[in-house]
Amino acid sequence: QLEETGGGLAQAGGSLRLSCTAPRRPYTDYVMGWYRQAPGQDRVFVAAFSWSGGKTYYANPVEGRFTISRDSAKITVYLQMDSLKVEDTGVYYCGAGLLGSEWDVWGQGTQVTVTS
Repeated sequence: QLEETGGGLAQAGGSLRLSCTAPRRPYTDYVMGWYRQAPGQDRVFVAAFSWSGGKTYYANPVEGRFTISRDSAKITVYLQMDSLKVEDTGVYYCGAGLLGSEWDVWGQGTQVTVTS
């Protein structure tokens, strides 16, 4: 299971940072990243980092505001969330798997709440 830290409460326009650590290196064709789930809504993709190629992927609503990065030695990815909006509120789940497919492994989820 992946271990998540970070999240919490922020005002709109503020910043938060999430981290996600894996117990072992992901498969070379895997990505690590986040989905989020707002109350009463489905889980949706947020961002991902390609473990072998170093390419990053973002959902349109967060493009330009969120930045995903990686520390290979720590087998950790980070999600820097800037210019937060109220609609960014939700439970953020770190995961790993093939991009575009159902991911194989997940973290426990962490709450992000953005107030106006």
